[in-house]
Amino acid sequence: MHQRKSKKILIYFFLLILVGSINNNSINNLRLEKVKKINIFGLDENDQKILLDSLNNLDLKNIFFINKKSIQNIIENNSLVEDYNVIKKYPYSIDINIKKTNFIARINKNGKFLLVGNNGKLSNNSNSAIKLPYIFGNPEIEEVLELKKIIDQSNVDYSQIKSLYYFKSKRWDLELTTNIVIKLPEKIEKEILDKISIFLNNIKLENKEIVDARIKNQIIILDE
Repeated sequence: MHQRKSKKILIYFFLLILVGSINNNSINNLRLEKVKKINIFGLDENDQKILLDSLNNLDLKNIFFINKKSIQNIIENNSLVEDYNVIKKYPYSIDINIKKTNFIARINKNGKFLLVGNNGKLSNNSNSAIKLPYIFGNPEIEEVLELKKIIDQSNVDYSQIKSLYYFKSKRWDLELTTNIVIKLPEKIEKEILDKISIFLNNIKLENKEIVDARIKNQIIILDE
């Protein structure tokens, strides 16, 4: 009985050494590949390259120990990105799917016109072919986004707006492509814009006339 127990102990000891040897060898031979490829989808070729260069500067080690925060910071600081997701493709590549923001206007900042994105960020005016209204004045970007949201909810066609004028009183004027100027009240509501839209569709206005909707329940036509 004692001899049988000794044999079992010897066998277990031998198996322990064998398993330990296999694990040690596996660990010694394990070499984690560095991230070799980053695929970016949703941006044009030039914008992909700019973002890719920034990500490559991170010197990503391997896919198991990626610093997610550093990648997120670079992507979220890109003014073209509205939304995104990052997918690890084992063993050594990453896919980044990007929803590019839509540009809604041009604004003058320090003598330079910049594109206002629907994500609330400003981008260099590199694509002059985009037809967008110009913003004059110095509104907060959140105020621009709020105005655009209300216009989109109304029957006013945003594509027919040529310029947006912002005043220190936080009031807006809209200049249409027909050169008609609409003076809006300080508090803009969808219902007001709908009434203006109906009014414009039912009356023929001459070039450069002003539609004054600043007084509640009144729309006044003025000559410039």
